[in-house]
Amino acid sequence: MDVSLVIPLLNEEESLRELYDWIQRVLKANNLSFEVIFVDDGSTDASWEVINALKKEHPENLRGIRFLRNYGKSAALNTGFAQAKGEVVITMDADLQDSPDEVPELVTMIREGGFDLVSGWKKKRYDPITKTLPTKLYNWTTRKMSGIHLHDFNCGLKAYRNEVVKHIEVYGEMHRYIPVIAKRAGFGRIGEKVVEHRARPYGTSKFGLERFINGFLDLLTITFITRFGKKPMHFFGSLGVLMFIFGFFLFAWIGGQKLWALYQSVAARNITEVSSFYIALTAMIIGTQFFMAGFVAELVSRNSPNRNTYTIAEEI
Repeated sequence: MDVSLVIPLLNEEESLRELYDWIQRVLKANNLSFEVIFVDDGSTDASWEVINALKKEHPENLRGIRFLRNYGKSAALNTGFAQAKGEVVITMDADLQDSPDEVPELVTMIREGGFDLVSGWKKKRYDPITKTLPTKLYNWTTRKMSGIHLHDFNCGLKAYRNEVVKHIEVYGEMHRYIPVIAKRAGFGRIGEKVVEHRARPYGTSKFGLERFINGFLDLLTITFITRFGKKPMHFFGSLGVLMFIFGFFLFAWIGGQKLWALYQSVAARNITEVSSFYIALTAMIIGTQFFMAGFVAELVSRNSPNRNTYTIAEEI
């Protein structure tokens, strides 16, 4: 099979039939065999009924998965990735803001361009400034922290080699950082394509401004996990040792001054009356706590069933 299209959705009953017909028309015109995987993320409208009707009409090309409740876009994508069989896996939103006309060129970029992942870039957007301005800030921050030079990390229209989606796990709200997750897993050939952004014809957006706050927190999480997830002692232990050494030498300096004053029979303040004494004491306590946190995290990590899960490039 050439292409698997993974489409997460929530309350998109008006657009599903139009979207499927559009996908079918484009891919058949380009002689691409395909499957469409609709993942219903706990819709409360008639979305699942529409998917069932489409399945009866197109049993060979359509698959449907329905969650009992809303788990989020990341869970929907992760489930769809596990089911995808196509050589190239395409993700897109179900609200008709992503154009299926972009799919053939995305497939070509994966097949012939040598990319592991190609992300869409909605260069011209039909969103209010209250959405576009935070998006620009979010993308700039992600570029700086990840080292991946994409203009639009959160674009739902992306293409992957099948091998990529089988070796990454998307959870929480990490769908925004799939390029970061893929790069950390060893799939560093990441490209970008300018894609059309269409005005939403039906319904309303399912995301509010809180996604930008959550997005930044998720970026910190994924950065930490990918760098120190299998070696937490390198982070906590190093920080703890540095703080303890700082506190110890500060305390030694204060104590040395006190002893020298006594030796010289010079009046000196009590150590407990010196503010830096408490700074030194606090630094040593926090340093010890950081070290112990790293030690406990290392024990947990070493006993994790996924401790030795790595991406194997090739076997003979």
